[in-house]
Amino acid sequence: MPGLLKLSRTIDAINLAFGRFAEWLVLAVIMVGAATAGLRYLFNYGSNALLEIQWYFFGAIVLLGASATLIHNEHVRVDLIYGMLSRRGRIFVDIVGLTFFLLPGALVLAWLSWPVFAAAWQTSETSSNFGGLIRWPILLVLPLGFALLALQGISELIKRVAALKGEAAEPDYVRPTQ
Repeated sequence: MPGLLKLSRTIDAINLAFGRFAEWLVLAVIMVGAATAGLRYLFNYGSNALLEIQWYFFGAIVLLGASATLIHNEHVRVDLIYGMLSRRGRIFVDIVGLTFFLLPGALVLAWLSWPVFAAAWQTSETSSNFGGLIRWPILLVLPLGFALLALQGISELIKRVAALKGEAAEPDYVRPTQ
């Protein structure tokens, strides 16, 4: 278990770094949006490339930030029953959810999105909009984001199993609230 917990900490560090990158992309998308609006209203100039880069940034924020969101337990959860369960019950629900829902879903989406990226890369696919951008960078974010989410799912699974075995502290959100 100590080796798996070390792997978990490494995965967490990688995903937190991608999460910090996603945070900076929020600032970038705001700046690009302001520049787009300023150019349009001050100089009557529009750019499809500026609009598309905003969309790329939004996509990257969601896909690269999802794994960091999971680390901090800030994802959407319906706590109607979860909050009434015992500590072990909550950990068990997390293990079942990670094993049967998050991991298969993230892995399938990473697998299915890879050929889409590869085709765009091979053909140098570009946007059909005049002045649009190449598509492969945002299409690479799809399998990367889902792969990072799957890795984080493995990390969270390791932490839950270690908590059940008493070899690691349970996450704060698993503890009962008083």
